[in-house]
Amino acid sequence: NRHVPGGRQRRKVYSLTTQGKIRGKLVVENVLSTIIEFDGEPTSINDIPKNNRRILEILSHIDRNLRYHTEPVITSIAKPSGKASLDAQSSEELMKRMFARAWEDGKITNDEHQLITEVVDFLGMHPERVRRLSEEARTAIDIPPPEEIYLEMLRQALVDEQIIEEENALLETFRVAYGIDGEMHNNLLEKALLEPMYPEHILTYYSALETAMDDGIITGDEDAMLTTLRKSLDITDGEHANLLAKIRDSIK
Repeated sequence: NRHVPGGRQRRKVYSLTTQGKIRGKLVVENVLSTIIEFDGEPTSINDIPKNNRRILEILSHIDRNLRYHTEPVITSIAKPSGKASLDAQSSEELMKRMFARAWEDGKITNDEHQLITEVVDFLGMHPERVRRLSEEARTAIDIPPPEEIYLEMLRQALVDEQIIEEENALLETFRVAYGIDGEMHNNLLEKALLEPMYPEHILTYYSALETAMDDGIITGDEDAMLTTLRKSLDITDGEHANLLAKIRDSIK
């Protein structure tokens, strides 16, 4: 095993024997002598202008009917578009399935985003191709429009009253992929700040706090009960203060 330039891991590398190199050379010569249709004329592959291109790159322009095309018939997944090779199509199918699973609940979570990013980096897939596959997976199922999904993502990120670096990276990726401009982001952020999406234990405490604040004050008994509830639900003092401020603002 050794490191291969451009690879992320050490890989097992095989080399041809002397006899294998001789046979390989014969295969190349046979391929180059093949007659194809080039600019409407029968031409051997060897006579096609190379323009500093390698043989495999030239072959990618030739279809199954031995016609040469100005654009590649088969392209690398590192390119933004174009039909991928059979091996690359398997990679695309893998990404489609990952996106389909991630989009099942209408959003891509931070953990899902990190996993997808690692796979994309490993495959060396072009970002434009990734966005296309994601959009195909998203539109194939009945989910809300991007604006609603983005609003929900913002609300989830703001549960702790701040957006951390990882969350911001995920939000930025979504904005770029689905055309969420700065103005729309600000409008949705304002909505999310007004109504963040609290987890179940926060909602439970919030409900109890609302009940205690029905008359505008918290009695000694209510305060003792809330203190016990905070400990059992693992509610921080900061979360308590934020929820209390929200309730007070609503009854002004």
